[in-house]
Amino acid sequence: MKKYIFSRIIRSIFSIIIVESIVIAMIFTMIPKTKVLDLDTSYRKMTGDTKTVYRYTRYEDLGYLDFDRLSDMCKKESDDYNGCMVNGSEENLRVIAEYESKGYTVDKLRNGAAFAIHEYSIPELIWRFWKKLIKIDNPNAITDDNNPDLERKYYWGSDKDGNVGLMCSGCQYKYQLYFNSKFPFIHQNAIGLNFGISFPTKAGVPTMDVINEGQGSQVTVKQTFPTGLEAESAIIQSSCQYKPTIDHLDENKFTDHYANCSSRYDSPSMVNTSYIFGILSLIIAYAIGIPAGIAMARNKGKIGDQIGVVFINVVIAMPSLALIFFTRQIGTVFGLPDKFPLYGFKDVRSYVVPMVILAILSMPSLMTWVRRYMLDQSSSDYVKFARAKGLSQREIFSKHILKNAIIPIVNGIPASIILCISGALITESAFAIPGMGKMLPDAIQKMNNNMVITLTFIFSTLAIFSVLLGDLLMTIVDPRIQLAAGEDDN
Repeated sequence: MKKYIFSRIIRSIFSIIIVESIVIAMIFTMIPKTKVLDLDTSYRKMTGDTKTVYRYTRYEDLGYLDFDRLSDMCKKESDDYNGCMVNGSEENLRVIAEYESKGYTVDKLRNGAAFAIHEYSIPELIWRFWKKLIKIDNPNAITDDNNPDLERKYYWGSDKDGNVGLMCSGCQYKYQLYFNSKFPFIHQNAIGLNFGISFPTKAGVPTMDVINEGQGSQVTVKQTFPTGLEAESAIIQSSCQYKPTIDHLDENKFTDHYANCSSRYDSPSMVNTSYIFGILSLIIAYAIGIPAGIAMARNKGKIGDQIGVVFINVVIAMPSLALIFFTRQIGTVFGLPDKFPLYGFKDVRSYVVPMVILAILSMPSLMTWVRRYMLDQSSSDYVKFARAKGLSQREIFSKHILKNAIIPIVNGIPASIILCISGALITESAFAIPGMGKMLPDAIQKMNNNMVITLTFIFSTLAIFSVLLGDLLMTIVDPRIQLAAGEDDN
């Protein structure tokens, strides 16, 4: 079994690499990069050299190409910086020739200054993505010419509120590993995933920060800062990153440059919002769907089974959007909101109708398969033998048929739980729920390529590994199932 699991993990990782690499190649080659700036209002207002520099800077930030202005070219390739910066000088022409020999395209701004660009090929795009994906923080991560004496070390410490952690000077994050009372109690900033920045929505913000950032209004709590200042603030000190330039407000709170911090919000992030709705609706669906499917199988052809079949057919036949609006109208009769923001996250009424809709949409397939699996098992030889031994119908269903029929259902549970993170596009749109459902379509529509790549990676990874978890869960429910038949498990 161990060898099998290891083999499945390797194959899963390989599948993720293939899928993500194909997505990267499609996005960066099939979509004209000029479209990326179509929604950038700042870019449309620019003219001349400012517009040219801004355009290539953005393309470089988004991973399309390498862009060096003349100052960058001279710093990298010349020992005579001042001479290199003179247009048409011998050193200037030498550096330009050097860049051209490396495959760069050299052009000039209207003021005569040269610049060089190198558009990445498909293999380069894919390699650069995987090379930078896993980001490991370390004491040499920060390069700040204005702070040459920055100490570089790890050390154990605690903040003024008593939270203990492994801290770092010279890393991007001050708190590398820290402990508090918030689940899962142990947190880290040392290892992260780098998918690039979001653009044009949330321009310049890392895509993972966009997904995980809280929503709503900032929440202040009384806390003590490193300088000893006690104040009500929304700052999360354990999230603080290095900030090259600090202002007077930063100096009042912090004793070093680690002053770029995240804030607390009164509402969960988009991913947590979708997960809350998904998990709660899933619980409702399984709590009703499985018993209903069992009851239908035990009463095949009777009134209960017929009602269940009608329910399944109606829900499957009815367009999802029609069901959503119909249920929403019924909810308003009972005083429930037709839009989530009406009462917001803190009111239980905001959750009722969307959860019921998501549960209803999930129940037909669940009921159908439970009923089908149980009826299939009912004709098995072991059931006939149990009847011959005099066991009651209730005993046969509860002790034998259900145990075997539930195994295929168990296989899908991890995927159902894990993929709640992806949200529900139509339901979230209809109720204006700020979740993950709309994020991927919006990212595609707005040419937010890095966000598309990020979400594709997350969804494909979760989907692939949920299949493995489902298979493993089946072996726990029924030890007779051997995923690696004939292999030595030792």
